[in-house]
Amino acid sequence: MSKLVWSRREMLAQSLATSAVAGSMALTAGRADAAASPIAAREPLGSGIASADDVVWLDGGAPSAHEGQSWGQPWPRGTRYDKRGYVLESAGGVREAVQTWPMAWWPDGSIKWTGHATVANGARAGGLRVVPGSASPAQTLSVREAGDAITVTVGQTVWTVGRSGEALIRSARVGNAEVLQSVRLLASAQDRADDEDGSPNLARWTGTIESASVEQSGPIRAVIKLDGRHRGSGDRGGSDWMPFSIRLYFHAGSDSVRLVHSMIFDGDPAKRFIRGLGLEGAVPMRDKLHDRHVRFAGENANGNGGLWGEAVRPLTGLRRDPGKAFRDAQVAGTATPPLDQMAAAVRQNLDYIPAWGDFRLRQPNSDGFSIVKRTKPGFGWIDVDTAGRAPGLGYIGGPSGGVAFGMHDFWQRCPVGLDVADAASDTARFTVWYHAPDAPAMDLRFYHDVMGMESFEAQNLGLDVTYEDYEPGWGDASGIARTTEFRIWALPATPPRERLAAMGAGLATPPRMVANVARVHSAGLFGPWSPIASGGPLRGKIEARAKQELDFYVGQVDQRRWYGFWNYGDVMHSYDNDRHVWRYDIGGFAWDNSELSTDMWLWYGFLRSGRADVFRLAEAMTRHTGEVDVYHSGRFKGLGTRHGVQHWADSSKQPRISNAAYRRFYYYLTTDERCGDLMHALVDSDHALKTVDIGRKVMHRADASKPPAGTGAVVADQPLPDGQIFMQFGTVWGSLLGAWLTEWERTRDIRWRDRIVAGMRSIAALPKGWLAGGAAFDLATGRFMGPGDEVNMSHLNGVFGVFEITAELLELIDEPAFRKVWLDYCELYNAPEAEFRARTGASGKGRALTQAHSRYTAYAGVQLRKPDLIKRAWGEFFGAGDREGRDQTRGAHKVTGAAVLKPVDEIAEVSTNDAAQWGIAATVNLTLIGDVLE
Repeated sequence: MSKLVWSRREMLAQSLATSAVAGSMALTAGRADAAASPIAAREPLGSGIASADDVVWLDGGAPSAHEGQSWGQPWPRGTRYDKRGYVLESAGGVREAVQTWPMAWWPDGSIKWTGHATVANGARAGGLRVVPGSASPAQTLSVREAGDAITVTVGQTVWTVGRSGEALIRSARVGNAEVLQSVRLLASAQDRADDEDGSPNLARWTGTIESASVEQSGPIRAVIKLDGRHRGSGDRGGSDWMPFSIRLYFHAGSDSVRLVHSMIFDGDPAKRFIRGLGLEGAVPMRDKLHDRHVRFAGENANGNGGLWGEAVRPLTGLRRDPGKAFRDAQVAGTATPPLDQMAAAVRQNLDYIPAWGDFRLRQPNSDGFSIVKRTKPGFGWIDVDTAGRAPGLGYIGGPSGGVAFGMHDFWQRCPVGLDVADAASDTARFTVWYHAPDAPAMDLRFYHDVMGMESFEAQNLGLDVTYEDYEPGWGDASGIARTTEFRIWALPATPPRERLAAMGAGLATPPRMVANVARVHSAGLFGPWSPIASGGPLRGKIEARAKQELDFYVGQVDQRRWYGFWNYGDVMHSYDNDRHVWRYDIGGFAWDNSELSTDMWLWYGFLRSGRADVFRLAEAMTRHTGEVDVYHSGRFKGLGTRHGVQHWADSSKQPRISNAAYRRFYYYLTTDERCGDLMHALVDSDHALKTVDIGRKVMHRADASKPPAGTGAVVADQPLPDGQIFMQFGTVWGSLLGAWLTEWERTRDIRWRDRIVAGMRSIAALPKGWLAGGAAFDLATGRFMGPGDEVNMSHLNGVFGVFEITAELLELIDEPAFRKVWLDYCELYNAPEAEFRARTGASGKGRALTQAHSRYTAYAGVQLRKPDLIKRAWGEFFGAGDREGRDQTRGAHKVTGAAVLKPVDEIAEVSTNDAAQWGIAATVNLTLIGDVLE
């Protein structure tokens, strides 16, 4: 057995009794009542979450203001969905109306998840519970569909949304005043890279709506979905491209609309170099030039948001004083007194004061932004100021109305920008640039040439040295996507400076309501996990390392500046101890791309702790990995890309990366419809494997580089009939289970349950069951066709979410034969070689990641009521670890001086594979067999 980091005397201070196993058994049953389980009853340490709360504010206390909330609420199996509706009930018994919709169902027809929405500034009382009942909303909205438009009325504001054409939002009226017109999507691209000879040809496109649908119509929340493409405009317009979908979210009581925009890059990376991507709108200007206000939110220091604010025609700082009342009003953003009260020396010469028409904020990187302005096109730009990280909010308007506009994750998505143009004219324009047009053009071409790797044999040699699975033409960015969130406010007048600063802070870090993680746990959702709990020294050591590694990765994002349009949300795969950098330029060691379930590790980290910083890292990762690392159109649609120097670089395109199991957390916790779209799109992604043979290079490897257990778990030994593909049980079928389970529980369409069951029964019927590792799969029936008569072990088969999804499924589907072969696999994977050979008649070659698979041993020990397996599981977990050379007892240390560009924290031999799998194994083992540590 491997050398233990912590002593066996500490770890097994008392013998394991059958009663201890029975205690662990209670924790695997999702149906267990929270009060019956001592671990389930404990709240996350340091979270400040009251045990009575069903729903809480992510950052602790209720915010001073918010634009409306939506969240998913979990329910234990057997809970009847109340068609009367639900309300929020405070600790004082006050009831508040919410909008409710079902999100998922248990197999018995009971409700599993409900979605709820509040009005703006609602739900700020303490001790909130979600209970059946009804209440009249304090504020409502209404939706009307008529002809070619959809109107949404929220209080005194009427929004008109287009069903066709270029304008996503045609207008917004506040009372009788139109304050917003023609909100459109803009794009530009050039035909060559910036550094190539010659002048590039620039083409422009405008988003054009092709379809529109109302998904929710109130009375509290309205959702409108628009789909379209970017259409060429003018002589320099190119062919239509870049499909988009955009959802507009309205909440009663809010004067804003949230826009969640997703685009697919479907161009040729060698010919389409994106220059600018923007959201533009027009603002009628009715006020006098000195009563027109421009604002940009500034840095948020110690909770105090900054603001830059000026007028189109300044009245401060002049040689002649217009009067204090005029200066104070202009700075505050209120209407100035009548002109006849202005000092004559200024009033009579107003036309000689320059009017500034154009303003720009640019954030070219994550560390600094600048503001410039000019009077009008054809004249020079004047530097205004610089600062660090802009929240991403701008404003243009005056006392008769105006518009605030902005983008979430603004500086993190650099290079970005905000524009106000033509502010001195009758109609100003604003633009939120989610890729600034004056930044270098995007270059999505693959990063190296063929380098002699035309053949599979040469490509395998490249894989051996850099860990990159290269193949000419397969490192293609065409088909990847990105989602960006905007917000637009239609306002009756320029808000006070303090409110605009607060709006900027809320845009940068949106207030969010989430279900109490203790409620998610007591409902038995997302497999075996439990909130952080106090305990003995061994549990304390595990929890200390778990926190240490979450802290480290949260910090590394900023230290290493893992920001940018395509990069933000991902982390790196492996560390280079010699250079003191992550291996950003070394093949398969660079961007992580969900390898070994990093997303899942972070989501369990949030569920166990309730930490807001972990939630936001997991959220950014879910947004990234589900969009950028996955293909949404083209020949690889439905598949994701293995880890690499570019997110699309590696030629290994697999379902293990597009895995819906990684998206389920965010969808159910937040009700995010885009995430739901992504999971729905994966239900037939197995068909992509008809033309993408995952194992196509395996037989071309040198014998020493082939899978240790042989190729039987990776490729078929003979050609398969039409309609069949070879499928690994864990990395492929296990990755598809998440999409099928989610579709079944969301829609109650039993086709997807039946497809899961077909796979289960056919695996159980194979001579070697799950130990076969893979087999021919019939796409029409969802059945494995065999032969499955040999044992083929692969360490990767169990580390892409199949354990967690299978643990969920076995609580939902009663398939005793499959349960048996699954438990055989769990029990035998880490079994000593002699036992493995005696039980299977085969060698145990191909097994690795012992520590990660300790959770399999623990699960088998609990399910089979075998104390020796529980003892073995802790031995595996406390062993030397799965990352060779890493001292598991050492945390991060600081590196400074000439060895690094800047001071950084590092953990020697750190690997995201190891961090993720250790974290998940710790979560499961503490939940299933943690009681024996006490």
